Amino acid sequence: MFDWAREQAKDLDSEFASTGKLRGPLHGVPASFKDQFDIIGYDSTIGFTQWADQPATANADLVAQFLEAGAVLFVKTNVPQTMFAFECSNPLWGRTTNPHSDKYTCGGSSGGEGALLAMDGSAVGIGSDIGGSLRIPAAYCGIYSLKPSTGRISFAGTRDPVEGFEGIKTVIGPMARSIDDLQLVSRVIFGAQSNEQSIAPIPYREVQLPAKLRFGYYTSDEYAKAAPACQRAVLETVEALRKKGHDCIEFNVPGDLRMCSLNTVSEAFNIFVGLTAADGYKQLISHLGPDPKETSLWLATSGPKLPSFLRTLAAWGVETFLGDKIFANIIRAARVWNQYGFDGIIAPVQALPQLPHGGCDNFSALAAATILYNVLDHPAGCLPLTHVDPSKDQITPEWIAGAGHGSTYLENGIYHGKTPLYDPVQSAGMPVGIQVVGKKWEEEKVLAMMHVIDSALGKDRGFGPGSWGAEVKNVSL
Repeated sequence: MFDWAREQAKDLDSEFASTGKLRGPLHGVPASFKDQFDIIGYDSTIGFTQWADQPATANADLVAQFLEAGAVLFVKTNVPQTMFAFECSNPLWGRTTNPHSDKYTCGGSSGGEGALLAMDGSAVGIGSDIGGSLRIPAAYCGIYSLKPSTGRISFAGTRDPVEGFEGIKTVIGPMARSIDDLQLVSRVIFGAQSNEQSIAPIPYREVQLPAKLRFGYYTSDEYAKAAPACQRAVLETVEALRKKGHDCIEFNVPGDLRMCSLNTVSEAFNIFVGLTAADGYKQLISHLGPDPKETSLWLATSGPKLPSFLRTLAAWGVETFLGDKIFANIIRAARVWNQYGFDGIIAPVQALPQLPHGGCDNFSALAAATILYNVLDHPAGCLPLTHVDPSKDQITPEWIAGAGHGSTYLENGIYHGKTPLYDPVQSAGMPVGIQVVGKKWEEEKVLAMMHVIDSALGKDRGFGPGSWGAEVKNVSL
């Protein structure tokens, strides 16, 4: 795609030289797209060797919109096999690692975008999200992203292993190195009509926030207790906002989050699994052909293929011998806003700052923390807050004895044993992010609230354009 990108750039330069006008608000901006978006003349393989050498004959709606706005499209980025995992690896293109440490995954399924943007390899990017695929890689890699509600951005012209699935709708969203860049892209693509006429005709709307905002927050969804580093990110945000005069009210997710009749995060996750696994994931993995199945898909796709009596037996075993009703339910498987008057909700993106490679094999259920807001269809932004600090983020007796614990199975695996996945010494300096959640159709308000948080915390946190280069320089010194 590089040669085509150079041709685009030359055409834009010539156009500006002759007219003195920009083609659009993205004139000359280098932009990257997740592999699933069709671009004329290039494959959209999403990691399947069987989908190679099948160049697209038409552009996805969003690709056409970017080109019309003057963007220079120069690369497509890697995804997990099937895009149904949050480790970015497949037999065709290999593994994409985290730019801050190759011991960790960059997340997924928009993982290639997260890694590229974190290294200043692109100015803006486009990803998608059905269960956290915009927020998880943004948090893992230390960048910014926005998951809109359904109906704001066109999905037409993308490839998907389960065409026509409507149980949980995939949404498209921008990824970038700053909130300003997220807003720039959102102004271009919000409400732009699709060829399928499926987008709400709601263009980007400027919002005026009240001087005093009211945020709800939680540090544990009681599905899997958030690690000390992830809890600290939320609490430091709350402290900074309170210093600026904003209200921050802690609330209990299982007790209070009963939007759409959902009582717990595990209930939302059970709905997600029940819908996506309705056919035992036969269609999802039917495209593998001769490709070996990535290990990150093992837990997600193996359970639904078991006969019902075996699933019942497995659930009984988990519940009986591990004492874990939450995880057993997985195997079987908008009142808070009005009640508290929240403008937004601040929460951990996931229980851990990042997973090491292979962590998704047995702990893909950690995505429940982001899946909640896909099931509820609320817009959710992600922004980087801080970095893992071994002096602050160790597992302590107080953390162990404290409230907020969830699945015994998950927490034993990620926090305890001989090789726990959470290791603040090994992950020292890795990014830690938060989710900022808003009401349906309030994407612009979410972006504005992210600005408020970013400003309250201060810009000198080691994120944004140029930060990765400075990090690499410091390491080399």
